[in-house]
Amino acid sequence: MNIKEAAVLLGVASLAVVLTAGAAAQGRGRGGPAHYSVAAETTVKGTVEDLKPGPNQGMHVMLKTSDTTLELALGPSWYQTEKKYVIAKGDQIDVIGAKSTAEGRDVLLVREIRKGSETMTFRDAKGFPMWAGRGRR
Repeated sequence: MNIKEAAVLLGVASLAVVLTAGAAAQGRGRGGPAHYSVAAETTVKGTVEDLKPGPNQGMHVMLKTSDTTLELALGPSWYQTEKKYVIAKGDQIDVIGAKSTAEGRDVLLVREIRKGSETMTFRDAKGFPMWAGRGRR
């Protein structure tokens, strides 16, 4: 490997570290980390109204329920791509998650989404993100 190839490899590795650190921070606002409380879990169902980028390369979904619109924090976009999870406007979904605050906004940190016969898992039973540390597969 020559010096130019090594420099490119080092640059790619550095970018990967920065992106991974940002993704691991998903759900953390200026006031500290978002907290997933299993005791505060709730189940909601509704229609996907919009998908938008969240903070730190995260993905957020606006879900219209029978009485309100909720902002769902799914986690890093790359995790959904890796798992081949597809969510689109108009989808009817059931969501298990816990309310929290991220970037000063009320959000529902998603543990699981059911769409038809498909189950998409974003956090384990204890609320630990599947994309971080031991939960990543």
